[in-house]
This record gives sequence, C-alpha cells and structure tokens, in this order.
Amino acid sequence: MTRPFGVKGKKRKNVEAKYDREDEEEQAQSKRPTLENEEPTPAPAPAATEEDELAGIPIAPSDHKSDNSNVIFILERASLEVAKVGKTYQLLNSDDHANFLRKNKKNPGDYRPDITHQALLSILDSPLNKAGRLRAVYIKTEKGVLIEVKPYVRIPRTFKRFSGVMLELLQKLSISAAGKREKLLRTIKNPVTQYLPINSRKIGLSYSSEKLVDMNDYISTVPSNMDLVFVVGAMAHGKIETDYTEDYIAISGYPLSAAYCIARICGAFESKWKIL
Repeated sequence: MTRPFGVKGKKRKNVEAKYDREDEEEQAQSKRPTLENEEPTPAPAPAATEEDELAGIPIAPSDHKSDNSNVIFILERASLEVAKVGKTYQLLNSDDHANFLRKNKKNPGDYRPDITHQALLSILDSPLNKAGRLRAVYIKTEKGVLIEVKPYVRIPRTFKRFSGVMLELLQKLSISAAGKREKLLRTIKNPVTQYLPINSRKIGLSYSSEKLVDMNDYISTVPSNMDLVFVVGAMAHGKIETDYTEDYIAISGYPLSAAYCIARICGAFESKWKIL
C-alpha cells in the first residue's frame, strides 16, 4: 500500500518592517524574572568579524552637552533604494543606473542618494556638531525605512564609498564602528517621533512656505531649554509632508539645496552660541 500524503495548504506570510531589533531583545531579557538563588550566567562576548565591521568608518571626537539646548535633524524622503542590477545588488542613482531605471519605468531624476550624502557631510562636519550640540540625525527614505545616524560617525567623503556604506546598512540593518561593537548606523522602528525629546519644537523647511524668516531672528526667540528638530527634504523635487511638524518656514526667497539649508541653520546656531 502506498502511504497517503498530506495536502499542504498555502501559508500566508506576515510582512514585517525590517529594522535592528537589538534594543527590543535587551528589553525582553531585562524583564525575565530571576530566582533568588539563581546566579546570572555571563553571556559570552561575541567575536568581532570582518563582516560586522566596516573599515573606514571611524568615530569622530565630539563633546556632547546634554544639559543644554541641542539640535536634531531629520532628512525626509531620502532616495536610498537597493536593487539587483545584473548579478550584484547596488544603491540606485541617476548617473550609473539611468538605463536600468528607464527599463523599469522609473524616473532616473528621482534617484539622488548624493543629496543625502551632501546633507550628512554638512551636518556632521559642522562646528555645531563638533561642539557637541547635535543630539541626533535621522533619515527617512522614500520606502519608509528609518535610519539613525550617530553624531560622532565619520561619513565617507567620496560618493562611491558612501554608496557602499548605505548598501551594507540596508542589507545588514546596522554598521558597527571599525574595531568596536558600537553601532554607528542602524535601521530603527517607525515612527521617528518616539525618539524625539518631549520638550522640542518640530520645524519643517519648505521653499513654498509663506513664512519667510531670518534664521538668526527665528532661533533667538526659542527658549534656552528647548531642543529644535529641523525636518529637511532630501529629494530632488517636491516638498515634505509630515504630520508631526509644528511649524513650516522658508529661510530664503530662493530654492536652496538641502546641504545649504543645513549650513544656514548650523551657522545661525553657531553664531548664537558663540561656537567658532
């Protein structure tokens, strides 16, 4: 007699957002009850491997001052998308993948990861950050992936190396410092508002805003104990539309790049706080 085979039904796959879950695992372990006579077993230190570390991502020195008012930047609608081109996965950009994007009926002009690269360099290289007054940097991609960037990370100068870093980040969900276990870049769970300080003002920047302000005058009215969150668009065209911003301002009567908007904001704070 032949053995009857069971009929297999189709299983529905639950699609979950991919992000670094290390913090959630640590919180779950801390909530586990322990017995009085139970001795905690020391966890073995994981061995560092070349895959976990990325050479050339060192930690930049900074003097973070948590007691004072600080600045947070959020780069919205960043074009950071990975696709398989040929036999390898690559970070899509309008220069190298124009034909590939047209074949897939996509506009090459919308794929500008170089805008995010320039904006990050403008933020992290500023005297404002080196003085320790930058609290955090977050990136929200067009696909909805939320990325946390530590203020003391040193972003690669060339776009080619930056693309490699972003490609590895989106595939492995985190990147550790060279020679250390600390994560300098990692994907985190949405929404971004859960990571923002309670006593903070969320400000969106838009050229189309009717509220044209001088940055020096604008920040002079902010209380000294309040953090400011600036939401800057990291896309080539369009405007940011978020539900958590409290104010929309324009800092120039002319359209400016994201990197130059950030430079103006940092310059205004450096002038106010006498950072030379």
